[in-house]
Amino acid sequence: MDVFKIQGGQRLTGKISVDGSKNAALPLLAASLLTSEPIHFTCMPHLSDITNMSKLLAELGCKVEQQSTNEITLQVTDESTSHARYDIVRTMRASVCVLGPLLARRGKVRVSMPGGCAFGDRPIDLHLRGLEALGATIELDGGDIIARADKLIGATIFLGGPFGSTVLGTANVMSAATLAKGRTIIESAACEPEIADLALLLNNMGAKISGAGTPRIIIEGVEQLGGASHTVMPDRIVAGTWAIAAAMTNGDVTIERFPLDHLLAVTNILSTVGVHVKQIDPSENPRTCAVQIVSDRHLKPVMFTTQPYPGFPTDLQAQMMALLCLSRGNSIITEKIYPERFMHVPELSRMGAKLVRQGATVIVQGVDHLVGAPVMASDLRASASLVLAGLAAEGETTISRVYHLDRGYAAMEKTLASLGAKIERVDGSTIVDGLPLVETVSSQKIVQSDC
Repeated sequence: MDVFKIQGGQRLTGKISVDGSKNAALPLLAASLLTSEPIHFTCMPHLSDITNMSKLLAELGCKVEQQSTNEITLQVTDESTSHARYDIVRTMRASVCVLGPLLARRGKVRVSMPGGCAFGDRPIDLHLRGLEALGATIELDGGDIIARADKLIGATIFLGGPFGSTVLGTANVMSAATLAKGRTIIESAACEPEIADLALLLNNMGAKISGAGTPRIIIEGVEQLGGASHTVMPDRIVAGTWAIAAAMTNGDVTIERFPLDHLLAVTNILSTVGVHVKQIDPSENPRTCAVQIVSDRHLKPVMFTTQPYPGFPTDLQAQMMALLCLSRGNSIITEKIYPERFMHVPELSRMGAKLVRQGATVIVQGVDHLVGAPVMASDLRASASLVLAGLAAEGETTISRVYHLDRGYAAMEKTLASLGAKIERVDGSTIVDGLPLVETVSSQKIVQSDC
């Protein structure tokens, strides 16, 4: 099992580009099940989650052609199978987004019930309630969800939940409703830009969707959908992570394909802390522009609460906590989306952070410096926060279970090494008490693609 070894204290400088969005790409790939014509994607991120989704779609009758690292074409050639097996579904929760497309296109689907994440359960009752409103019958059998519908019928559906709207639930219901008879209205729909990106693809395939990106989405059902080409939107969470990495090392980094419009809540907090995100060319599209990241020498404390979009994203909470560990004063972070999402707190504390958790809130008392230590990653974004802390810490940090990072960051160590970080991926079996037993392969600088 691979680990990261980081020698902290290196100032990040240079230029990188943001890859396509993982959270957008998975529902986009699932949408290929809605047609028998080819769907071509560019700027598709090269991640383990994308690989697993491609394997699942291949099992469901899709021909998957990988033209290059970031380019892929899918086409359904066999519609006889509608079973998303547990062996693949268990590797990533987002595979549940095949539920809506399969039901709408094939009339029956069997999908293994996804499990929870390390930071808490994420039930799919809103997905099922929405599909039932469209006329599906739902039952559970042996840990699988079985959904059937001879023909979906448009309906008005409320998708609000106790912690806000459901992003994957909105994607599932919206995708299914494209082939339903009549009009479907989704109230309290997720407003995330990933939903708008999915709607853009579906409309290019022939769907009639309006209001995507707002709490009210209207879908006029059509008889069939066709092929399309689509460029995956930049990953706002990856972009935010790179910006925080630059700030933590007092760096000077230019980030291309930075989705500035999608990160206003984040850049507002960064500005308060003393991190400056400057759009290099104001005439550029603020959804895919180039920005320069620099920071004040002394960072200020701040209070923030995670919220559904356009609020501060829960997926950047851990990274921002790592940054605030180095601020001068006390910061307060409240997690309103996943109240248990604090598994990075004890690991950051091992590195010298002063953190006090009280329920869904963590008080961060800033320290002068962090200290390298062996730490363990628990989930994707918690892993990222430990990498950022390691970049800024004094001494060496060893991070185990970095396979979590491969789900959301393409060759993270190579991107950071290209900016001057001393980081390498090594075989974990060669580490004893934080020391390597054999020669390791150091990270090579990489050439950024256009995605």
